[in-house]
Amino acid sequence: MQSTGTLRGIAAMLLACAFFACMDALLKTLAGHYPPVQVMALRGLTALPLVCVYIAWRREAAGVFNRRLRWRLHLLRTALNMTMLVLFVHGLKTLGLAEAYTLTFIAPLLMVLIAVPLLGESILPRHWIAIGLGFVGVVVALRPEQGAFLSTGALAILVAAVCYALSNMLGRLISRTEPSAALVFWTTAGMALGGSLFAAPQWVPLQAGHAWALAGLALSGFLGQLAIAEAFRHGQAAAIAPFEYSALAWALLMDWVFWQAAPDAWTLGGGALIVASGLWLARSEAPRSVQKKRKAA
Repeated sequence: MQSTGTLRGIAAMLLACAFFACMDALLKTLAGHYPPVQVMALRGLTALPLVCVYIAWRREAAGVFNRRLRWRLHLLRTALNMTMLVLFVHGLKTLGLAEAYTLTFIAPLLMVLIAVPLLGESILPRHWIAIGLGFVGVVVALRPEQGAFLSTGALAILVAAVCYALSNMLGRLISRTEPSAALVFWTTAGMALGGSLFAAPQWVPLQAGHAWALAGLALSGFLGQLAIAEAFRHGQAAAIAPFEYSALAWALLMDWVFWQAAPDAWTLGGGALIVASGLWLARSEAPRSVQKKRKAA
C-alpha cells in the first residue's frame, strides 16, 4: 500500500509530465519559425520573471546570491542545459514529440553510468542489464535499416539526452550544499542572457501571433518545475521516478492532435524496451532505497 506522501508525489509527477509535454509542443511550434538558439533564449527569457517572483515570494534570494556558491559547477551545468535545449529543439524540427521522447528516455540509464565517476556510486549486475536493454531499445527506435543512424535529428536528441543526464548529476552534486532555488535561477538566467547573446547575430523578429505560445512556454515550464519539485519532496524517488514515462502518452496525444502524426512500430517497440528497462531498474532500487533510510534512521 502506497503512503499518502508517495501518492501525492505520483500525482505531482503525472502533472509535471503533462506541463512539460505542453512546453515541448510549444518548443516544436516555435522551432518552425525561429533558430534553435533563439528558441532556447526565449525559453529562458519568458521563464526568468516567474522564477524571480517565486524566489522573492519564498524569500530565498540570500541562498541564490550567496558568494560561496560553486560558480564553476553552476556555469558548467548552465552550459549543458543550453546545449541540451538547442539540440532538443533542433531534433524537434524533424522528429515528432513521441519519437524525441523515446530517445531521451535513455537519460535515466545514462545517469547510472555517470554516477560512478561523479558521485562515487557503484554499478550492480542489474544496472548493467537495464542499461544494456535500454541501449538495445535505442537501436530499435532508430530503425535498424540503411541510413537510419545518419538522421541528424535523432543524433541531436541522443546528445541532448547525454547533456540532460550530465546536468542532472551535476544538480545532485550541487544540491548537497546549495538550495534548489539557486539551481533553477542560475540555469534560467544563463539561458536567458547567454542564449540572447548567442542568438543575437541571427535574431529573427518575433511574430505578434506567437505571443500566446511564448506565454504558454513560460507558464508550462514554470508549473512543470514546481510540480516535479513537489513530486520528489513528498515521496520516495524510486517509486515516483517511473511515472516520468507517462510523458510518452502525452507526446503521442499531442502528435496526433496538433500534427496528425503517429510513431511507427520501430519507435514504439524501442520505446517499450527503454521504458521496461527503466521501470525494472526503478523497481529493483526501491527496496534498496528503503533499506538505506532505515539504516540511517
